[in-house]
Amino acid sequence: MATHVRSFSKINLGLAIGPARADGFHGLTTMYQTLALHDVVTVSAERAAETSLVLTSNHPWVPGDNRNTAWKMVERCLERMGVTAAVKIRIQKNLPVQGGMGAGSANAAAALMGLEKELELALPGPQRMELAAEVGSDVPLFLLGGSVLGLGRGEQVFPLPDLPETICVMALPDVGVSTPQAFRDWDQLTISTARDNLNELSCALASTYAEPGTSGIFCKPGTQSLEDGIELQGRLEKKAGEFDQSIGQLQTDLAENTLLALVRTGIENDFEKVVFPIHPSLREIKRQLMGTQKGESALYAALSGSGSALFGLYRSIADAIAAQQRVQALGCKAVITHTLPRTAYWRTMFAG
Repeated sequence: MATHVRSFSKINLGLAIGPARADGFHGLTTMYQTLALHDVVTVSAERAAETSLVLTSNHPWVPGDNRNTAWKMVERCLERMGVTAAVKIRIQKNLPVQGGMGAGSANAAAALMGLEKELELALPGPQRMELAAEVGSDVPLFLLGGSVLGLGRGEQVFPLPDLPETICVMALPDVGVSTPQAFRDWDQLTISTARDNLNELSCALASTYAEPGTSGIFCKPGTQSLEDGIELQGRLEKKAGEFDQSIGQLQTDLAENTLLALVRTGIENDFEKVVFPIHPSLREIKRQLMGTQKGESALYAALSGSGSALFGLYRSIADAIAAQQRVQALGCKAVITHTLPRTAYWRTMFAG
């Protein structure tokens, strides 16, 4: 019987780009966050005298050969296992192609999980992560799920304390953004820039996830003082205490506190600097996601990856619906979803 795997998506809560490296890749620092929106990857596999792969999809842009990350993952996994098998992969595409939501990378991770379950055989953990990094920079994060720190070219991943489930609106423009071109445009933009983006975002994320009792205390040189951070922490803790009657409300407040702490550090997605000038409609979509009324404004809104998808995170479903309607008024598709903490990610991975 075939195995059905939910291939979840991701957003980037901050993304800093470093200079091009000797291997042609760029150094990155980012905070990944998995979302409930997903494709479905169906895998059937049985041992055979020689390996054969068949990959199909409902989307015409999804390659059905070894250009596909899911194909690469299954082929290389079988080689490492020393197993030959007849494998069929079906990708039910719900997420945008070239959307910045990690869909292709998630498909690869889902194909790996489906293959292992079908064969009742799995690679050791370190080998799985090594293989994932070999297949694609975003693939390893989908072997963790939840809130994840990404370093290197994004393939060096470290689990972070999970952000409580937070309401999210995804704006899905009918625009494709080429990630390689976005990197080339970044190189042209920053050819004389000395700012250490990677270190700045790393410090911002580290300060937000400091030891208990200090998670809102941080000091970004030249913009705010330690006293500012302590004062903010006091206000956030007081606000959290006002809602301790309800567990659901408390979780919402914890998410808001963490996000506000991140926003306070000045996190941003560097890709916006090169993508927005080329696609000005994306800048307007972000503005509508942010909102203009205080009661309906997003906690945070940004481009995801190199785009074209954008997202906003909200305090309430009412705020999310208002944002969705603003984005739809621009003629852009917008869907309401939520962030997916690590426990929920793994609990809901396999579909019935």
